[in-house]
Amino acid sequence: MSAPLPVLFISHGAPTFAVEPGLAGPQLTALGRALPPPAAVLVVSPHWMTRGGAGVGTAEYPETIHDFGGFPPALYALQYPAPGHPELARRAAALLAEAGFAARADAQRGLDHGAWVPLLHLYPDARVPAFQVSLPQPLDPAGALALGRALAPLRAQGVLIVGSGSLTHNLHEFRGDGGDAPYVARFTGWVREAVRKAMQDGDMTPLLDYRRQAPDAARAHPTEEHFLPLLVALGAATAGDPVQVIDGGIVYGMLSMESYVFGSLRAGRN
Repeated sequence: MSAPLPVLFISHGAPTFAVEPGLAGPQLTALGRALPPPAAVLVVSPHWMTRGGAGVGTAEYPETIHDFGGFPPALYALQYPAPGHPELARRAAALLAEAGFAARADAQRGLDHGAWVPLLHLYPDARVPAFQVSLPQPLDPAGALALGRALAPLRAQGVLIVGSGSLTHNLHEFRGDGGDAPYVARFTGWVREAVRKAMQDGDMTPLLDYRRQAPDAARAHPTEEHFLPLLVALGAATAGDPVQVIDGGIVYGMLSMESYVFGSLRAGRN
C-alpha cells in the first residue's frame, strides 16, 4: 500500500494572490509538481464556516466562488474548473460523523477563494479533483485539531488535506507603503518553531494556547478563523512528520505568506 500523502497548511493571502504570485506562488507550483499525484484535494478554508456542524462539498463540478468585493475585474474573470470528488467527499463526511462532528453534504457548494486561489498555484491545470470541508461554528483550536484528526485517514486514500488560512491576518493594518509591521515577523517566527517542535514531540499545547503564549497573537489574529486551518492541518499530520517551511514573505505589510508541508514528498509513491 502507498504511504499517506503529506498535509499542507497554505497561507492564501488576499484574493490578489491569484494574479500576484509574489514569492509564494512559484514555490507552491514547484511543490505541486513534486507531490505524488493525489486522488483529490480536500481544503478547509475560513471562508466557509457553518453553524451546527461541518459542511462537506459533494458537487461533481464545483463552481468558482468570487466571494470578495472591490477588486480589479480580472479577478472576477478567473475560473478554476477543477472537478469535485463526491465519493471521497462522502467518505470525509462519514469520518467526521464517526468522530462526533455533525456533518452534512452540500451538493451546491463550490470552491471559495480560500480554496481556488492557492490551488491555482499548486495545480494550475485544475485537473486534480477538489472539494471543501467547512469550519463548523463555534470552533476553538482544540476543536480544529480534532477536525483534522478525524479527516487524517483520508491521507491513506490518496487525499491531499490542505488547511488554507493565513499565518497573520489583521486587515485593519493593511499597509501599501512597502513597510512591514515588526510583530508579523515575531509571530511568524514563534509559530514556525512551535510547529517544528510539535511535529518532533507531538506536544500541541503551545499552539493550542497560542493566544497566551505567542507574541502579539491577538494583534496577528484579531479573530481566529484564519489561524484555525493550521490546527486542522496539524491534526491531520502525524507526530514525527518532517516539516518543510515555504517562506512566502510578507505582503501588504501585515500578511505573512508562510506555509508548511507536513510529511515526506516521497509519501504516496509505491
